[in-house]
Amino acid sequence: MNDRRYDAIGEDYARFRREDPRFRARILEALGEARTVVNVGAGAGSYEPDDRHVVAIEPSDVMAAQRPRNLAPAIRAGAAKLPLRDGSVDAAMAILTVHHWDDAREQGVSELRRVARGPVVVLTYDSRVSETMWLMAEYLPEIAALDRAIFPHPEVLAGWLGGRVTVEPVPIPRDTPDWMLGAYWAHPERVLDADARAATSGFARMSDPVVERAVRSVRSDLADGAWDRRHGALRGLAEYDAGLRLIVGWP
Repeated sequence: MNDRRYDAIGEDYARFRREDPRFRARILEALGEARTVVNVGAGAGSYEPDDRHVVAIEPSDVMAAQRPRNLAPAIRAGAAKLPLRDGSVDAAMAILTVHHWDDAREQGVSELRRVARGPVVVLTYDSRVSETMWLMAEYLPEIAALDRAIFPHPEVLAGWLGGRVTVEPVPIPRDTPDWMLGAYWAHPERVLDADARAATSGFARMSDPVVERAVRSVRSDLADGAWDRRHGALRGLAEYDAGLRLIVGWP
């Protein structure tokens, strides 16, 4: 898990990546009756249960400093070797973080399974779907290529987890307060907002020339109406499948 990367995207994370109650409800439902939960890559605490005993694992000081005071402080550690005994918690969760675990992705997922007696809940993207969104397909193929390399396919994650696994699409609402990259599907104007871009790892991992090229292209296409001619119908949708997936595994 790359804590420097989290430091880079974390400065304004809590302002732009606010919890969506609809995502939260699905995550809590997946956790079931678990009373003790480890949250790996806990970040600023989004989607973390506040009515259970949570062990938060987060390597970045910048991200952990944004955790609300009502949440437990985060232990500084990575996913590859969790500081917990086998089967020591009822459940484990990893929310939009596995793709940051680099070469430790498989080991980290195995660690989630090792420490959890019950469900392991992972929110991630299927890059085969996310790359078809207009932003990656037309403006940022570099992000699509990166995502193909860093996001394990859901069936791969299921294999690492073992046991019984379900994979469910999580459509992203147009009005979501969580401005993850997939949430740009109906909001091309956000591409022009440097602060919003900085709160997404996709943009943060791109070189300045790549980002500047995409911003110029989107700005031009918005100004002359080209974007709306091609994709304006998206603005009328309530939700969209941008590839977000909820994966839940049981022993």
